[in-house]
Amino acid sequence: MKLRLSRRRFLLGAAATALGVGTYTWRIEPHWVRIVRLDMPVRGLPAAWHGRTLAQVSDLHVCPPRVDSDYLAAALRMVSELKPDLVVITGDFFSQGGPERTDQVARVLEHLAAPPLGTFAVLGNHDYGEHWQDAAIGEMLLKRLVGLGVTVLRNSSRDVQGLRIAGIDDFWGPHFRPDEVMPKIGADEPAVVLCHNPDVVDLKVWGNYRGWILSGHTHGGQCKVRFLPAPVLPVQNRRYTRGTFDLGDGRTLYINPGLGYIIRARFNARPEITLFRLVAA
Repeated sequence: MKLRLSRRRFLLGAAATALGVGTYTWRIEPHWVRIVRLDMPVRGLPAAWHGRTLAQVSDLHVCPPRVDSDYLAAALRMVSELKPDLVVITGDFFSQGGPERTDQVARVLEHLAAPPLGTFAVLGNHDYGEHWQDAAIGEMLLKRLVGLGVTVLRNSSRDVQGLRIAGIDDFWGPHFRPDEVMPKIGADEPAVVLCHNPDVVDLKVWGNYRGWILSGHTHGGQCKVRFLPAPVLPVQNRRYTRGTFDLGDGRTLYINPGLGYIIRARFNARPEITLFRLVAA
């Protein structure tokens, strides 16, 4: 009798634990945004940039009702409340792209206040449609973003008060041409490069660049149990989950886990706003 009761209690406890974890993974963590504050040491940083801030967000995946647009709007208001000097968005603005999606992206981005030094972005794989190769969908999104005041860097760069902000178009998309931008960045020039897919850091496309690379794409592994590999990680280099990686040659990679999702499930991979404070290296 005692054995039966113990077994029943064990099964009830296991069921309650599974229900609790499932509820947390589905209902709580996907919208539990955290703010990560980090110093960003930059070689040759202009004096005007010392102490200024750069906010990174990624992977909005606007796609109602799958991803709640009100949640994304609230997250972007959180970014605005931080009063960053510059904002970067590292790709995947929407999922299942089409004309209606660009309107929905615009309504969400209206909640991001224009920072003093501008908003810069690169496109991600989902920004080129379901099979990541539809250039027309990418162009449609690009034009809408430009109309909203977002500077989209498609294998190009801009000088922002002595700091170069560069962007490489998506690795899986139809316009991946890093050779159009990377050779133009001087070896000693202070710069930050935006690149949606972190696998690009392992390619021989960087020349003499020695600086920060900001990426997204991984969603932080989506569901990450401590000490176990992430079950959902769309990269070839499986160590690229989230956070900071010293690449050993003067380059530093930072992977933002994103705000949105394809599947509403996050565990130990909270959505994130990253706020960098720029300092002289």
